Amino acid sequence: MTDHKRRRVLAAATMALACLAGGAEAAQCGNSAGGFEAWKREFADEARGRASAASLAALQGTSYSTATISADRGQKSFRLSLEQFLAKRGATTIVSRGRALKQQNAALFASIQQRYGVPPGPLLAIWGMETGFGAVRGNVNTLSAVATLAYDCRRSAYFTDQLYAALTLVDRGVLSAGTRGAAHGEVGHTQFLPKNVLTYGTGGDLNNVGTALTSTANFLKGHGWQAGAGYQPGEANFAAIQGWNAASVYQRAIALMGRQIDGE
Repeated sequence: MTDHKRRRVLAAATMALACLAGGAEAAQCGNSAGGFEAWKREFADEARGRASAASLAALQGTSYSTATISADRGQKSFRLSLEQFLAKRGATTIVSRGRALKQQNAALFASIQQRYGVPPGPLLAIWGMETGFGAVRGNVNTLSAVATLAYDCRRSAYFTDQLYAALTLVDRGVLSAGTRGAAHGEVGHTQFLPKNVLTYGTGGDLNNVGTALTSTANFLKGHGWQAGAGYQPGEANFAAIQGWNAASVYQRAIALMGRQIDGE
């Protein structure tokens, strides 16, 4: 084969590979509602074989969630000082109510601590912070929220994983096309994202208090919680609390309120 012919063959092969690569590109993310419907079709094409026809049909029924995007862009409270953050979140009320709930549900918390090693304080602090002890669990369509964030370019890869988890949960009957929760796709009393439901959920509906609290304890144990160790900054279990939320002020608030609820 002459050099000229060899170059022609290599050029053709390179072009063919480029075409194949182009066909395998991920669904195109976007920063406005305009491309969302096209993205859903592209995502469904990619997901066939990994997600069921029924769950992908549920995905096609989703809509671009402006409430989700607004919430995602407006998380300003995490920039506050610890004192400001505690005041804004109503820490005094959370601690007071948390202590009462600890007494009212003593058997449940004793069972959780025996099984997972997690005392009541941090669980109650998380429950109070996330939903006001179940009072505010959100009213945004869960699949629409997760799909919107998977499409949105800011954290597309992270929420694409969450979307695949959500589709799995649809197949298992844990989520449905009508499930509603918080603006980022969190569900239940302590606000689990879909992937955490799959990994740490202890079975059942996270809108059930017992299931939500045992699942939260399982999450903390899965992030290295050690029975009997401390959970303040610098102590062994603070790393598990850090796994719950990436914001430093949130982590410190959970540790502080948890200690106050536990009476330490």
